[in-house]
Amino acid sequence: MKRTRTSLWFAILAAGLGLFALLARPALALETQAREALLIDAQTGAVLLDKNSDVSMPPASMSKIMTAYMVFERLKAGSLSLDDELPVSEKAWRMGGSKMFVEVGDQIRVEDLLRGVIVQSGNDACIVLAEALAGSEEAFAEQMTAKARELGMTGSTFANATGWPHPNQRMTARDLAILANRIITDHADFYHYYSEKEFTWSDIRQGNRNPLLYKNIGADGLKTGHTEEAGYGLTASAVQNGRRLILVVNGLPSIKARSAEAERLMSWGFREFGNYELFATGDTVDEAPVWLGAEKTVPLVVDENVTVTLPRSARNGMEVAVVYDSPIPAPIPAGQEIARLRVSWPEGVPVEVPLMAGEDVEQLGPFGRIAASIKFLLLGTP
Repeated sequence: MKRTRTSLWFAILAAGLGLFALLARPALALETQAREALLIDAQTGAVLLDKNSDVSMPPASMSKIMTAYMVFERLKAGSLSLDDELPVSEKAWRMGGSKMFVEVGDQIRVEDLLRGVIVQSGNDACIVLAEALAGSEEAFAEQMTAKARELGMTGSTFANATGWPHPNQRMTARDLAILANRIITDHADFYHYYSEKEFTWSDIRQGNRNPLLYKNIGADGLKTGHTEEAGYGLTASAVQNGRRLILVVNGLPSIKARSAEAERLMSWGFREFGNYELFATGDTVDEAPVWLGAEKTVPLVVDENVTVTLPRSARNGMEVAVVYDSPIPAPIPAGQEIARLRVSWPEGVPVEVPLMAGEDVEQLGPFGRIAASIKFLLLGTP
């Protein structure tokens, strides 16, 4: 028999916290002039805003986040050092667009090149790194595409290391959010470069183009982009009170619009939503009856911390239930998924969290099973 249990404990929790849900899709409607936009909570993966996030788009210089990721991978593996010096080719020197202003024949430290890519958005610095690590920019771009697939970025293909306009240089807002989160989690030791506001090379001081770094909203990265086809874009991240949001916008009409819209959306995400830790690993959520078991019940536990993201303004209409086929037949091994914690609310998509058996429950012996069956026939209870 399918059983849905909404316990008094859940009712008390609901009254105390209001609505809560592990959000997987946008929860509140918000208009944005960005052509593509995605705002997510980095911890829970909750999507707070989604507009065309899976549409293929030209990422412009935001694709340099992948260029940096490839370099970080080499540094982490130990096959490259921040102090290694790499040669500047004529191709790198001649590259147009935003520049670090390297000179042909120079030997430049990897750390300086990274700052040239991240802070100055130098196309020339990207090519120096690509040629040194893969032999050519084209070969490096193939490696970027392969790494994107490995990271689950199914909408990304790369033709170069810079984001220079090319029909095959494409990403999605979702892929950029995935990549930003992986930069932050996989390469925390190098993420600090993204918060540097300026870098000087060849006596030319250039400021970081990320407008959110200059606003008091906790921003610490990542990268802007602009081409005629792409419009003005930004992949950004910010932290407030220990909570991190990741924002991707693209297709905006101007530098001013990019700055204002990014700040508006990021501030909205922090203001309208909050994270709540409901359970810690191993917490017992409920007890389920057992059929033909040595114990009458089995504890239902969560196997990892459960943190939920919810709109702060939502208070009514929440339903929380433990769902399972009752009674659960023995034997039951500890750790087996035997139930689901379901959270739903009127404007949201229901989300389910697995619940595991908290302990082993052995099956009764032959005589015990006979006695239990008779009891069930007579009394209707297991």
